[in-house]
Amino acid sequence: QVRLVESGGGLVRPGGSLRLSCSAQTDITVYVIVAWYHQAPGKQRDLVARIYNRHTSYSPSVEGRFTLSRGNGKDTIDLQMNDLKPEDTGVYYCNTDPAGAAWGQGTQVTVSS
Repeated sequence: QVRLVESGGGLVRPGGSLRLSCSAQTDITVYVIVAWYHQAPGKQRDLVARIYNRHTSYSPSVEGRFTLSRGNGKDTIDLQMNDLKPEDTGVYYCNTDPAGAAWGQGTQVTVSS
């Protein structure tokens, strides 16, 4: 079973940037769709970005601000988050799409002045 571990969250001011990393603990190929999900406080978990091979897509709320890329190895998916807004606050998780792996602990992102 695919296992994914998130890292890289933190506290940042509005307009700031963060880079999240999703590391696969098991072998995955570039043909596995990997996605980042955002769960704001008290809200459901929503998919915000996904990558299949080198093709990426984003939700309207993050389009133009967030960028997915593969890290040094094929088993790392990075999410560059720019121009962060308070509504980006929440826990970010990575998983396959559809979400077939066990959910990890996620990584907390807090955007606040």
